[in-house]
Amino acid sequence: MSEPLDRRFTQFLLESQALKFGDFTLKSGRRSPYFINAGAFNDGRKIATLGAFYAEKIQAEIVNGHLSTRIDTIFGPAYKGIPLAVATSIALELNHGSTVGYTFDRKEKKDHGDGGTMVGKPLEDGMNVLLVDDVMTAGTAVREVVPKLKAQADINIVGLILSVDRMEKTKDSNLSAVQDVSREFGFGVYAIANVKEIFAAGRELTNDEGEPYVNDEIAQAADAYLTQYGA
Repeated sequence: MSEPLDRRFTQFLLESQALKFGDFTLKSGRRSPYFINAGAFNDGRKIATLGAFYAEKIQAEIVNGHLSTRIDTIFGPAYKGIPLAVATSIALELNHGSTVGYTFDRKEKKDHGDGGTMVGKPLEDGMNVLLVDDVMTAGTAVREVVPKLKAQADINIVGLILSVDRMEKTKDSNLSAVQDVSREFGFGVYAIANVKEIFAAGRELTNDEGEPYVNDEIAQAADAYLTQYGA
């Protein structure tokens, strides 16, 4: 494909109205002039397209030598990670001929039927597990889920694929959340696009009225936010 992955992904975010501009309070408590709404991927076409982007990023990182060529299952943390894991697994099969399982967790342990806290491909010792999540701001979800996975089996977490890296420093360091998680857990974290790439593309891409999605006012607000919180 002629256009870079991050630019194509930015166009998809904008056309899906998943990238919003305004005044948003994040889980971290920070007030942000932009927000990525994973809930906007709410039909079959959008979630299939999103899965295809994840699968493409995974294949690119395998080619780059950053990810293992053997991935046994894709793990997505409940709830937003569930459709990501399923859609990515499907896209890897259909678009890349790679058969990979999917696994996700339950918020509460099930005490009837098949029981347990995990759904999908069972975790077993020695398995290579790739995590998927939507947007990383502080890395809280990863810190919650890694111990749960390690408690299930002696697995190898080979990496984490995100849709967007917000490139924000943590509250306790000058490292970005991506850098901090990678340092803490020892696996690479790779985003389909980061916010700088998204805003650069958004200034060039135009809406139906021929106007850039990211105008000067939006760009200035984003730059000010990253000046304060960016890593």
